[in-house]
Order: sequence, then C-alpha cells, then structure tokens
Amino acid sequence: MQTELPELRYNADGLIPCIVQDAETREVLMMAWMNTESLALTLERGETVFWSRSRQELWHKGATSGNTQKIVELRYDCDADTLLALVHPAGPACHTGATSCFFRTLAEFE
Repeated sequence: MQTELPELRYNADGLIPCIVQDAETREVLMMAWMNTESLALTLERGETVFWSRSRQELWHKGATSGNTQKIVELRYDCDADTLLALVHPAGPACHTGATSCFFRTLAEFE
C-alpha cells in the first residue's frame, strides 16, 4: 500500500466523490463522498468508509447490514478530484437490496 497520499482536490465542502466498482466484474456499484477522515479510515481498515451528507457523520459501509466492501485497490483520476475504489463486496451495495445503485435506466441509445 502507498504510504504517502497524493495532493487530492476536495470540493468546497471538503468532500471528494468516490466511485465504487466490483474488482472482479468491474460493475459500478455506487458513488459516495469521502472527506479526509473517511479516506484515512478507509486506508487504515481496508474497507470503505464514507461521509454521509444527509446524516453529517462517518459511515462505514456495511457496519449495520454486513454488506462491507473490502478494498482491493484505491485509485484517483488525472485531476486528483475523484476516487475509484475497486472492492470485493460482501453483499449488495444499494440500500434497496440491489447489487448496484445504478439499476434504473434514464435513456438508451443505439
């Protein structure tokens, strides 16, 4: 694991989006926000920890449901303003019980 963190770009609220993707299937599971504390906890625990904007508190994914996400690799994009977490999920990512939060279609194009 990399020990020195890169200079990441957080938004005005001190948050950075984190896209969560299944490390095996490459399916996009969810998107959630991290702050510096949740990122540090994610790196320490090896499981995703986010910042809940609605509850204004740290949120260890799966702490109550058991649907944790074990980090395989944590990446950042070329602008250093978005994270990508490749994970081994222990269950569905969505609170609805769906594997992915992205199960609804807005539009389709051929």
